Amino acid sequence: MLTVEENQRFTQVGPGTPMGELWRRYWHPIAAASQLKDISTKKVRLLGEDLILYKDRSGTLGLIEPHCAHRRMNLIYGIPEEHGLRCPYHGWMYDETGQCIEQPYEETEDPDARFKDKIKMQAYPVQEQAGLIFAYLGPAPVPLLPAWDVMVEEDVIRDIGYAELSCNYLQVMENSLDPIHVEWLHQYWAGYVIEQLGRPELNRERAIHEKIQFDRTEFGIVKRRVIKGGNEDDDDWKIGHPIVFPNMLRQGSRGSGGAFQIRVPIDDVTTGHWWLRWYPKKDGDVDQTPEAVPFYKVPVPEIDEDGRVPWDVLDNNSGQDIVAWITQGAIADREHESLGRSDKGVILYRQLLEEGMATVADGGDPINVFRDPAANVYHHLPTENNVRAFTKGPQRQRGGAATKYSPILIEREGVVKY
Repeated sequence: MLTVEENQRFTQVGPGTPMGELWRRYWHPIAAASQLKDISTKKVRLLGEDLILYKDRSGTLGLIEPHCAHRRMNLIYGIPEEHGLRCPYHGWMYDETGQCIEQPYEETEDPDARFKDKIKMQAYPVQEQAGLIFAYLGPAPVPLLPAWDVMVEEDVIRDIGYAELSCNYLQVMENSLDPIHVEWLHQYWAGYVIEQLGRPELNRERAIHEKIQFDRTEFGIVKRRVIKGGNEDDDDWKIGHPIVFPNMLRQGSRGSGGAFQIRVPIDDVTTGHWWLRWYPKKDGDVDQTPEAVPFYKVPVPEIDEDGRVPWDVLDNNSGQDIVAWITQGAIADREHESLGRSDKGVILYRQLLEEGMATVADGGDPINVFRDPAANVYHHLPTENNVRAFTKGPQRQRGGAATKYSPILIEREGVVKY
């Protein structure tokens, strides 16, 4: 259990909070590149800050505070110019650094006026990678955008899913350090969901966990398991399943495709959940531009007045996980939790968060902050391949990147079976 004060320390991510300062040392996805294909501005909220993401006519991306420094009109209505974003109210224009670069009337009155040089809005660096747009809200010097294998793998195609969850990031991340929930939430309860939907019932035999272990790695944590009927020669134990600190779950394998689930704190009570997946190219696949990477939204179950959600959004891993997270409340009450032996991964993750906050407070870089280009070429994350089947009979996709909604999987395989 955590005290109320400890829980606040772990869950508050706004500017100036210990956890907020840790999260500001990392790059975070804020949009899919395809979302700016037909529009030029997009509202963004990240780590408790409201911002405007824009793309000007040259293709340059910018991320600035939302209200013009002149008379405070919202720049969601900004006009993209060849270089910069112009406020429609009086024509003031800003570049991607937040610097005001034009003040039309001021310059008409006095061509030598330097007033615009004194006006600079808050702005943050942004970069595109793998069809996602990332932002960095931390202090200078800006670290490198990490070259994780899912992000930089070549000769593949990708798709991107997104859901906005009404809960704190921590209950989402702690789920990834909890292998035991798989046999109950995604097997036993999933069978009950199928029963309620009136579909042929999948075999409910659980993949009973006989042994779990969590080890620190260079990039975070690897979780290992031995399932009843298996042994330590299985990849589930030998290789395991990586969690990349502070907020990514690695899935899939190099041969069949790979995926990240990325959890981004929007504020203390809201989490942006991204699914980024790549697939080996097949005949007929063409190279994707960033704007051509398909983007889809994963439905978030709506809770009714009885505290229930429709069964038909719960027939997949993503829906089952989401309802488990959001029904804990906006911020889980950890003062009254009762952790057991199965929660050793949750405890280890909290320890890493504590260490990260302490490192930042001491002026250092937490893990996975990269500054040397030579050490940031390609970070391979070994992931189990020969995953032992979790049920007998018809199989569900295991932990798929919102596979029920993935446009590429649906196109390639038809209806994804659960």
